[in-house]
Amino acid sequence: MFKKLEKLEARYEELEQLLISPAVISDRKEASKIAKELSAIKEPVSLFREYKRVLKESSELGNILKEKHDQEFIDLARKELKDLKVKETEIEEKIKKAITEEDTDADRDIIVEIRQGTGGDEAGLFAADLYRMYTKYAANKGWRVELMSLSSNESGGVKEVSFSVKGKDVYKRLKFESGVHRVQRVPTTESQGRIHTSTATVAVLVEPKEVDFIIDPQDLRIDTYRSSGPGGQHMQKTDSAVRITHMPTGFAVACQDERSQTKNKVKAMRILRAKLLDAKKETESKKLSQERKSQIGSGDRSEKIRTYNFPDRRLTDHRINFTTHALEVVLEGEFDEISDALIKAAKEKAKEE
Repeated sequence: MFKKLEKLEARYEELEQLLISPAVISDRKEASKIAKELSAIKEPVSLFREYKRVLKESSELGNILKEKHDQEFIDLARKELKDLKVKETEIEEKIKKAITEEDTDADRDIIVEIRQGTGGDEAGLFAADLYRMYTKYAANKGWRVELMSLSSNESGGVKEVSFSVKGKDVYKRLKFESGVHRVQRVPTTESQGRIHTSTATVAVLVEPKEVDFIIDPQDLRIDTYRSSGPGGQHMQKTDSAVRITHMPTGFAVACQDERSQTKNKVKAMRILRAKLLDAKKETESKKLSQERKSQIGSGDRSEKIRTYNFPDRRLTDHRINFTTHALEVVLEGEFDEISDALIKAAKEKAKEE
């Protein structure tokens, strides 16, 4: 832990010097980035410095007590040393909490993408169930949900849906949802009562702020087309749907749910920015083995993270070996038990570093 704190303190001092350098002062974007990183590590660094000061005072008092002094002085010194030991323990606990806290994105708004996976129409129905589960959970927590893009299939399921979630602890509570979700149940179309296995994928993306990620307009190709869904007379006359492609990466986002082409473009850009930031962070995290080690699961979008078994009313999170038989309750948006277990497991894993 202390090696990590020493590295943080060294980084903090480096950032302080960078922030006052002429090159950074003249670059508003870089200055904002450095100030943000400074702010993120300020608390553990301040606590570490206070901890070192208390240790130094304790050491000095211990040396003084070895020398001969009158009894009154010795009693006072011992009392002060006892108080310092208590303070040392308190600061140590605060440090542990500070360095195992959720990452700096904990309070950020997010964009969630759900896509049907293997299993045909049943996979689409399961994707719709997940969408309903997350929106009900958001309602229970008092979060705001905004539908950004929705593509349905003929059976009433969801091919793909993107929606933003805003509110306190949104990312903290939902960041572990990325991955493959598997369902085992008897489809309504199954006459023989056989259990089918289907999947849906979930991606939880931090919604970037303007300073986080800047896209060069020249890297974008913007296409407009007519919406394929219902929308009344206006939709039939106007090419309101928008597809934006980021040429360097090949990422493409389409939005068609708004009547206004401008509104669809804004939503598509929000999703695209989130995708690009997520890809950048994923690349960076792969370079940092220690960071990857502290994560719950690999973080890979293709990793199977959870199974929803309807016949046994069982939900199992495979990353932390968590199982509950309250499947119906979870699907109705009572999600804190799972979320708490994942957060706890992540903190315990981080302490092991």
